[in-house]
Amino acid sequence: MPARSLPYPLGVTLVEGGVGVAVYSETADAVYFCVFGDDGEQRTELSERTGHVFHGLVEGVGVGARYGLRVDGPWDPENGLRHNVHKLLLDPHARAVEGEYSWGQEVFGHNHADPLIMDESDDAACVPRCVIVDPAFDWGDDAPPAIPLADTVVYETHVKGFTKLHPDVPENIQGTYAGLAHPAAIEHLTSLGVTAVELMPVHQFVQDSHLIEKGLRNYWGYNSIGFFAPHGEYSAAGDDGSQVSEFKYMVKSLHAAGLEVILDVVYNHTAEGNHLGPTLSFKGIDNASYYRLVDGDRGNYFDTTGTGNSLNVGHPAALGLIMDSLRYWVTEMHVDGFRFDLATTLTRQDGDAELHSAFLTLIEQDPTLAGVKMIAEPWDTAGYQVGGFPATWSEWNGKYRDDVRDFWHGADGVLGTLAQRVLGSPDVYEESRRSPLSSVNFITAHDGFTLADLTSYAKKHNAANGEDNKDGEDDNRSSNNGAEGPTDNEAVNERRARQRRNFLATLLLSAGVPMLLGGDELGRTQGGNNNAYCQDDEISWFDWSATDADLLAFTKSLIAIRRDNPALRPPWFRQAPEHGDTDTVVVLRSDAKPFADSDWDNPDARSILFVLQHAGADTFALALNAAENGVEFTLPAPPGEAWELVASSDPEQAVTARSETMIVRDVSFTLLRSTSTP
Repeated sequence: MPARSLPYPLGVTLVEGGVGVAVYSETADAVYFCVFGDDGEQRTELSERTGHVFHGLVEGVGVGARYGLRVDGPWDPENGLRHNVHKLLLDPHARAVEGEYSWGQEVFGHNHADPLIMDESDDAACVPRCVIVDPAFDWGDDAPPAIPLADTVVYETHVKGFTKLHPDVPENIQGTYAGLAHPAAIEHLTSLGVTAVELMPVHQFVQDSHLIEKGLRNYWGYNSIGFFAPHGEYSAAGDDGSQVSEFKYMVKSLHAAGLEVILDVVYNHTAEGNHLGPTLSFKGIDNASYYRLVDGDRGNYFDTTGTGNSLNVGHPAALGLIMDSLRYWVTEMHVDGFRFDLATTLTRQDGDAELHSAFLTLIEQDPTLAGVKMIAEPWDTAGYQVGGFPATWSEWNGKYRDDVRDFWHGADGVLGTLAQRVLGSPDVYEESRRSPLSSVNFITAHDGFTLADLTSYAKKHNAANGEDNKDGEDDNRSSNNGAEGPTDNEAVNERRARQRRNFLATLLLSAGVPMLLGGDELGRTQGGNNNAYCQDDEISWFDWSATDADLLAFTKSLIAIRRDNPALRPPWFRQAPEHGDTDTVVVLRSDAKPFADSDWDNPDARSILFVLQHAGADTFALALNAAENGVEFTLPAPPGEAWELVASSDPEQAVTARSETMIVRDVSFTLLRSTSTP
């Protein structure tokens, strides 16, 4: 039976003798499928239309063909209509993209001198091409590791930066998907003990023109233009379509090592910017369907992302695009989860953030996504929504980051909130019957200081970004511990080392899902730059030659302790012992007495003791002291064998089997274990 043109799936589908093409647009008059070869550009009009989908068959086109779209229709920017047939557009459903943009007037649908006038210059020589790829891949016996959230330790990293300088990864694949799949890279992850890599954006993204002009590059990748295409620059094999199979090989290799792959995805906006931005794809196909426009002023964009536009998640076209993309990365690319950048924007279908938004509802009912980890960055420029996502979601917990930083840097009156964070933030999640696993705990992330810089700098040092040090966050809750930046002062360096261990221990011994910023275990520094989004260089890349071996060993040991002891990773909030629950916690003052209300209100209180139990398993006592003096802790009676020292940020900490008290030195933690007795 001969192939026939169908309106779904959208994008390009291989059929016998050619391809089927389908493009959604409510406002276009005509859509052209443009193939580029030795004979130049060959245009085929999509002659059929079903609903708002233009579709047709194109014969003689197959794997490896380079193509783009041209869309003809009304030009009326004041009413949100920006069709310009002179512009070659990326297919929103393209599986691969080849090339980069050459920034000039040609790439803009409007005239720079007068934005209401259409620019009629052809941009085909200045823009990338979509590539038709062969979807076949030998997955073998690949299967998702399906690691329970309670056992998950997330490692946030960057495909390029992780291996760009790795001495044991061959130079020709450093900084690529193949590099991340190399045994040396995987060995670091598995020996560290993490269970999932959370990759910073790998969707095809655009290099910003203003950065190129400064001699900089977009390193982080939060400037998406292709929601189905792996970013071609990260492919050792090139961006001719080979990036798809190379990405699949990376996932397969990580899975074989027991590691999950979580993608940081940017569905809240695209690289097309505001009304003065370029016309690259969606803007020229159906501007008003894909982007949220200002009510009563449709020439401008409603923006809660700080990038110039927001995807129109109140419209079926935009929602369908997101859902198709998510399902593609799960079914075809085998990824295990997603971290949604500025996820709150995706819930604003009518302006306000909504728990029962169409976006969240669609995900909740989709069987393909049912077993996939969903993590929200629960804020955008218009609001903070920590605790506001469904029970099946986890969230980056910014309150955890802020309160733990405040505690260890000596802020007044934060002991009560610190206790909440260590226990899984019940003040945020318990009322809505969500568990501690809703909280992705982190001290540092790609956005901000690394752990080494958090303890070495009181101020940001972003001069290399070319913005006169005005970019980046000013309130870092950081401390230089006595000197700004590198120093030979032994006392300062000793205190910094202690603080790094304090932060790591708090993170890895708290209830919830810990997320480690890649490189923190090595002592990675960005020289005080807390906004290295444009530093695709040694500022951001991992310097493996400067590894802090002691810190790495310490981090490995803490992750192993967490992994091997259920008392340290409870799936639900710990209850009081008299309730008889499996997981219990006792929160005590340093004298081993319960806290009174007045104790929590004491601005000078900076020490606390957690006794963490799991039925039939070892019990742990975690003592935290953020005071500038040593504190004597009275040890509660051990429920099993005598207390023994497990870990401390003080290398001279001592505890014996006969100890009834212990001194925890200034700004330090100590972890004790009572081995379970039969």
